Parts: sequence; C-alpha cells; structure tokens
Amino acid sequence: MSTSTLQQAPTPATQAQRRVVHRTLGRGHGPITRLMSPGDLGQYLKPFVFLDIFDMDRRGPPGPRMPIHPHSGIATVTVLTQGALNFEDPDAGTGTLGYGGVEWMRASAGVWHGQETSPADVPRIQGFQLWVALPPELENAQPQSRYIEARDMRRAGPAHVIVGEYEGVRSPVPAWDGLNYLLVTLRAGEAWTYQPPAGHTVGWLAMASGTLDAGTALTGGEMAVFEPGEQPIALANSGDEDAVFVLGSAVPHAHELHLGNYSVHTSAQALAAGERRIGELYEKMQAAGDRRTASGAIPVYR
Repeated sequence: MSTSTLQQAPTPATQAQRRVVHRTLGRGHGPITRLMSPGDLGQYLKPFVFLDIFDMDRRGPPGPRMPIHPHSGIATVTVLTQGALNFEDPDAGTGTLGYGGVEWMRASAGVWHGQETSPADVPRIQGFQLWVALPPELENAQPQSRYIEARDMRRAGPAHVIVGEYEGVRSPVPAWDGLNYLLVTLRAGEAWTYQPPAGHTVGWLAMASGTLDAGTALTGGEMAVFEPGEQPIALANSGDEDAVFVLGSAVPHAHELHLGNYSVHTSAQALAAGERRIGELYEKMQAAGDRRTASGAIPVYR
C-alpha cells in the first residue's frame, strides 16, 4: 500500500525527494497545448504517451469543435480543472463532468469520437486529455466508455483518484493494474508527499494553475518529468493561490510503440488490425447518418 502526507510546510526542499529531470511548456495551437506525444516524451514515460492541456474562454465567439476522429490501441482519460462538460450517450445516460469527474474511453480495437461531450453554461473550460498505451491483451479488445461524475469519484487526501489505486482508495474507472493518475489541489501553504506503489518507476506531473515547489519551481501550464525510481515525490504550494495539477505514476510499459496517426500499439500486426477496424467503423458510421443528440453531442462510435 502507498502512503502520502498532507501538512502545512516544511517545503520539499528540506526532504529527501525525487528530482525533476525535464520540464516543458509544450507547443500551443489555439486553446490546446501539446505537452507530450508518443514520438517524444511518450517514449520515456510509456504507458503515458500523450498529454494535452486545453483552456477555452467561452465568453467570446465559439471556436471550431474538435472534429470526429479515430483511435485504437489506447485509453483516453479526460479530466477538468475548471468548468464543466455535459455528456449524453445512449449507453451511459446523461450528466455533467466537472472537477474530479472523468471521461474514460478505452479505444482498444477502434472507435471514432471527438464530440461526445458538450460545454456546460460556464465561462471557461480547462483540463487535460491523457492517452495511455494499452497492454497487448487489451489493445484489440472490445472498446468501452465510462462517464463518472465527481460525486462518484473517490479521494485520498488532496487527490481525486482518477485511475488506479492510492492509499487503499481505488478509482471506479475499470483500468488494469500498474498505473495511477491523480488530480490534486494543494491550498496555499500546504505540502504533500506522494509515495509511488512498488514498481511505479515512471513519474511526472502537469500544472493547470498555481505554483509548486518540487525541488524546482513549477508554474501553470508546465509539465515536469521525475527521474526513474520509487522514491517519494515531495511537493509544496509555493504561492498564494491553489496549485492544481495532475500526477501520473506507473510500472513501465514493456513494449515498443508502433504508431499510427491516431493509434498506438505494441506491434505492427496489432496496429494493422486496429487501423483496419477503424476503416470498417468509418464506413458503418457514414451509413448510420446523423447521430447528434438533443444536446448537440455525438456519441462515441464503437
């Protein structure tokens, strides 16, 4: 079992801690900033292979929506740090995702998605979308989707346990063992230490807002990669506002990444099967016609 501490100071500078070995502000394109891709940091942090932070001011004219696009071989995890999204799905019902809620989509053999949620009546929507490479036994399995509202998610100290198990608290997301993904807010003056479970030698975090002392100063929009190991990750809010961030740790993914345009697989054969299925789904989706719901969402096609 892993353990953590939450306290008022001292800061991490006084504790033995895991070192930050890489920092990035990513590459921005409109309201989306790409912090990690399968061809760069994803090679070192796998099974975590992709991370976007999105930040949309909805007080002006609406911008273009994400186009419908395919995936296979991965799971996508979407969490919000500000604002809310509505979902409407024939298999999942309707509801609203805010801070602490999650959209989990295990694309596996293949899906088309991109407009399965619609913005709630809020001035700003900010959050993260993460891709996780699947193990071989799941990468061409039947896809699954889950929308879990914040009231049904579980917490361990300052962390919502989005994926995995931490301090005996297990997320309701139906993921495989060996990875944790947490959404954390530290108030001004608070310090917290994350002790990774055994075998979780991959570790990173990404800041939504505020400032953190992680042995080096981190600010909103920044991603930090920790040195490999199982040592604790000591963090402290070093500013006057809340520090909001996501943190991931995992057992390393033991397979090469075979990349398609929207797919990540463990072998060329698995990638070919996923892309073939994506093509088949596209034909069926086109034949199905307009699938838009009353709220304007278009459910995941799988």
